[in-house]
Amino acid sequence: MTRSAVLLFIAPFFILSGSPARAQTDNAPSRISAQEIDAHLRFLASDLLEGRAPATRGGRITEEYIATELQAFGVKPGVGDSSYFQRVPIDVVKADPATIRVVASGKASANLRFTDDVVVWPGSATDASNARGELVFVGYGAVAPEYKWDDFKNTDVRGKILLVLVNDPPAPASEPNLFGGKAMTYYGRWTYKYEEAERRGAAGMLIVHTTGPAGYPWHVVVNSNSTEHRLLLRDPKAPPPIGVRGWITDSAATALLAQAGLNMAQLRKQAESRDFRPVSTGIIIDASMKNSLQHMSANNVIGVVRGIDPKVRDEYVAYSAHWDHFGIGPVVNGDSIYNGAVDNASGVATVLAIAHAAAEGIKPRRSQLFIFVTAEESGLLGSAYFGEHPTVPASKIIAALNMDVVNVLGRVRDLNVMGDNKSSLGPTLAQMVRAQGIRLSPDAHPEAGHFYRSDHFSFAKVGIPAISIGPGVDYVGKPAGWGQKQAEDWTEHNYHQPSDEYRSDWDLTGAAQLGEIVYRLGVALGNAERVPTWNADAEFKAMRDASRKGQ
Repeated sequence: MTRSAVLLFIAPFFILSGSPARAQTDNAPSRISAQEIDAHLRFLASDLLEGRAPATRGGRITEEYIATELQAFGVKPGVGDSSYFQRVPIDVVKADPATIRVVASGKASANLRFTDDVVVWPGSATDASNARGELVFVGYGAVAPEYKWDDFKNTDVRGKILLVLVNDPPAPASEPNLFGGKAMTYYGRWTYKYEEAERRGAAGMLIVHTTGPAGYPWHVVVNSNSTEHRLLLRDPKAPPPIGVRGWITDSAATALLAQAGLNMAQLRKQAESRDFRPVSTGIIIDASMKNSLQHMSANNVIGVVRGIDPKVRDEYVAYSAHWDHFGIGPVVNGDSIYNGAVDNASGVATVLAIAHAAAEGIKPRRSQLFIFVTAEESGLLGSAYFGEHPTVPASKIIAALNMDVVNVLGRVRDLNVMGDNKSSLGPTLAQMVRAQGIRLSPDAHPEAGHFYRSDHFSFAKVGIPAISIGPGVDYVGKPAGWGQKQAEDWTEHNYHQPSDEYRSDWDLTGAAQLGEIVYRLGVALGNAERVPTWNADAEFKAMRDASRKGQ
């Protein structure tokens, strides 16, 4: 970092403290160390924690560890005045694999094999789940007035099983910004598709999986969805849940439709047009399963470091990372513990190190809020609960900085920042790191919708400017393309697999580098005269404007 950049960073400290001796200098060592991150990571990813599933013994140990570390650092409780724990009620529902049955009849006949052809699970926390109805192909299942797009065309799909394509409709050359162009919108997320099915009274939904558009192979779908599911308590005002949710392989869907005289490739092409209308297949799907049900809870772990300016110390910069992973699941190569070392013990370890630095360092004007959320892997449940029940007013949180999957392979020259093009946070960060020779790289796979797949999205949904900050692929001392190859290899072989384990030979100087960047950004935001704002075309701006007016 150049001297001018350091002076820009420390100016608020100098002004507030009145003592240049207390200000940081360009020769000051980083407050975030690889050794501290390694110590947290080694424990959080150990077999002792049994994969850190929410509402399990390993999950409770994880919560206690985080809270104990925060207390040791001097970070104050962030839930009221005396607790680090925000209780998140969770229903845990698990289908008995022996009872899962998906049968096609009518114009096609098949016994769809669980995990080979389909992965299905309960749509709600009930003792038994059933969905029987005609299979109706609804294209991408999107209703987006701003794009003048409606895949349903007022078709009554109540009681039907919907077959839907993954992601957004593709943008044609004549309309390159349709559905965000190459970047996925929320309409492309599987969560939206299930929500739309419920709003329309469908009995169930199957999403057609293809590896490229989905962004991950079929085995990830299997490992993520074939065991127990965790759900927040359902809002009694919400529409009735669909009976069965699930995915179907492209090959199984293609073969099934072919029996009914329908061509999947042709249907996919038809779905790319605004003129598309739902297609009744004449295929009857009968899906059923028996479930075990538990009413449980896990905790978001929250701490706070108070700001020093009475005028703005009731405003907050939030840092977040999810502490959970999949616990004990299907055996892969003799291992059933899904340790989640990179995803996301690495993020928790790094945010803990940031919290330590914040507690011992010079305090900014605004307060710093540290939120370690539960049940991200279950559908962002912990952060969604925080968004619905914030421990401080959401309108007072000026920014949310999320860390999900942190660099374990060394220092980088670029960052991957989800949401950098949606608010002023992206340009602010880009300007800050430019002096260090670091740039923000564009999302290599915008079609995968990464912005909607991590906890910063839950903050954004309630109007808080939010980004998720991770490493890029341009590694110091490595040849061009090396980092991209490593990322692809990890996704293929370790993402949501038992093989995502701690390794003693990791180079965590990259994690320390990233932690220092996020820490300095948070402090700079804590001292800034102007708070971050959404871009004019951001889908979350209206929510923020409304919350600000309601203060």
